[in-house]
Amino acid sequence: MTDIKAMFHQVRVSRSDVDFLRFLWWPSGDVSMPAVEHRMMVHLFGAVSSPSCANFALRQTAKDNKECFRTEVINTVENNFYVDDCLKSLPTEHEAVELVKDLTSLCQTGGFHLTKWVSNSRTVLAHIPKEDRAQNVRELDLDREKLPTERALGLLWCVENDVFKFNITVKCKSHTRRNLLSVVSSIYDPLGFLSPFTLPAKFLIQDLCRSKCGWDEEIPQAAVDKWTKWIKDLDEIEDFRVARCVKPTGFGMLKQAELHHFSDASEQGYGIVSYLRLTDDMHTVHVSFMLGKARVAPLKHVTIPRLELTAAVLAVRVDIMVRKALELDLKGSTFWTDSQSVLKYVANENARFRTFVANRISVIRGNTDVKQWKFIRTKQNPADLASRGVSASTLVKCKEWIHGPDFLWKKEEEWPKESLGPMSLSLDDLEVKRNTTVYSTVIKENENPTSQLLNYFSTWTKLKLAVAWFLKFKNILRLLIAKRKEIQPTCVNKDTQSQNNVCNEMKIFKTSLCGQSIGLDDLLKAEKAIVEFWQKQRYAEEMSRIGKTSPAGKRLNRFSSLYKLDPVMDDGVLRVGGRLDKSAMPEETKRPIILPKDVHISTLILQHIHEQLGHAGRNHVLSHLRKKYWIINANSAARKVLSKCVVCKRVRGKIGEQKMADLPKERLQADLPPFSNVGVDYFEPFMTKRGRSQNGTKAESRRQCSRKEFSGRLILQQPHIMGEYGRDSFEW
Repeated sequence: MTDIKAMFHQVRVSRSDVDFLRFLWWPSGDVSMPAVEHRMMVHLFGAVSSPSCANFALRQTAKDNKECFRTEVINTVENNFYVDDCLKSLPTEHEAVELVKDLTSLCQTGGFHLTKWVSNSRTVLAHIPKEDRAQNVRELDLDREKLPTERALGLLWCVENDVFKFNITVKCKSHTRRNLLSVVSSIYDPLGFLSPFTLPAKFLIQDLCRSKCGWDEEIPQAAVDKWTKWIKDLDEIEDFRVARCVKPTGFGMLKQAELHHFSDASEQGYGIVSYLRLTDDMHTVHVSFMLGKARVAPLKHVTIPRLELTAAVLAVRVDIMVRKALELDLKGSTFWTDSQSVLKYVANENARFRTFVANRISVIRGNTDVKQWKFIRTKQNPADLASRGVSASTLVKCKEWIHGPDFLWKKEEEWPKESLGPMSLSLDDLEVKRNTTVYSTVIKENENPTSQLLNYFSTWTKLKLAVAWFLKFKNILRLLIAKRKEIQPTCVNKDTQSQNNVCNEMKIFKTSLCGQSIGLDDLLKAEKAIVEFWQKQRYAEEMSRIGKTSPAGKRLNRFSSLYKLDPVMDDGVLRVGGRLDKSAMPEETKRPIILPKDVHISTLILQHIHEQLGHAGRNHVLSHLRKKYWIINANSAARKVLSKCVVCKRVRGKIGEQKMADLPKERLQADLPPFSNVGVDYFEPFMTKRGRSQNGTKAESRRQCSRKEFSGRLILQQPHIMGEYGRDSFEW
């Protein structure tokens, strides 16, 4: 372990940025003298940018000199420095001595001086100059005296025994919820060595939250007794030791490394613990503690299977993090749990889960394989300590938490292999979504194919064009049949030559027919056919009564919707009657075609006219409509069509208006003298917001006032009594 001396001060600030680090200083500390302006030329302690700039300079030093030093030295700078601290482990003392020399030379090229060296090897310390060693090691007799205890990234490292330990000192504070949380949070344990011990204290704080105890209120006596007992256990934590090195001395050549993660949950909390299992060339196994986490269950009640699944997700995320940190070629990780529900959820391929379970299963399946998950009994699961919590004395005596379960130290053939039975999910599982069967009946009207065709198209033009093609195709088929009947009697001899002549003649005739296109006459015939069809569908009775010698209107039922229109038949089309036969208007205007309002073609015709007229209003559309068609109750039909027009909604939509706030009381109290309420803006105009834009337009009531030191603007709240005033009329 080493440190960079005054790392921030070794990195200079760019010349263009030094003005941001100006400060004032009085010469000789005499504040009566004028202050002198200075600028920092290097990065200072306390600036947010200093750590990132210093780390960039250090990494750039390694990048610029990577051709002059070994790859291991460059990787050490890139991966083993934490701001100005460097932690590195090496297999031999010789490699450590060489690394110290090369690392010091590399950093020296960038202006960084490595100091405060500490090592658990006396040989390595002997090769380091005294002035570069840590303060506690500098004057130490390496042959006789023991190595001291140092801090490695906040953890207490006993260098002599190469173990981590804890020395927790608690200040006497009143028993309040705030002080309890302060004590628990002061225990620095980033790797989770003490997770089972700190969990009961977290349970106590959660109980106080559940009982809605205030932050600074005295906690109940029952909670005080639990807290006092937990505080007394802190003294026993001093005997807790964890080996720093994950590979012991004398361990052979590494052949296999794998991670094992254990997860568990209870009603109060859940946790995980991870171990690194190493195997050498002599099949010797060593298991080391990697990381432990213990968390309290949410205040809102959560079922045990859900907490078990949450712990499993935590194990997966810890696996991802540890794999990135370890510089080892790791085999596939193994995940152990004592929850059969979790194993069934993970192995499921068919059932659909509720949102809570589905989200967590997706995380597990996205980062692990089903074969990596194994079952373990609760008594063999070390994560049970992290989910329930233990006292300090129990944690110190319990070897399973740090050293892992006994079966991990054995061969894989001796690991527990429990028979779980079928892994299928129960139909009564609350987390499985039920398959709801919905029976529905679709009732369709007996529509004939022609009605379906006419209701299919969305515009009047497309409908007429399609019907025109159908009619033309129908006509072509009729002509082909007539032509075939005409040719066949002439072919008396049934020889091959006669048949070929007939085929050739038919091909020529087909080519002449198929080469035709749609013209205006075809569109008019299609329009007439569409109208005739719908009139026969809706007014079959009326059309059967019209056409006799007596007046048509007299033969209709007086309750018919066509009775007042005095309808007449014209070439199979039902038209409006009346007294305009002798007028000079066009025939279709004198006798408009009658159509019902609730058929699809009436809507299409109204839409077509509305778009042709440039989205005109209802009256204009009706006026243009009645030149050719007369739709029953056309007024309401046109209103319905226009109300659904998207273009009209966008163009004619009502502009949103903002309701103004109440007038301030200063504007409504008329008995106050002038200038009782004023506002002064010394810098910029008052910004006003109009819609989404802001502007600083000055009101006419503003009067600009000036003075030597600044320029101000006076806003008068009573403009009706405001006059013209000079700059000397106001007192500043």
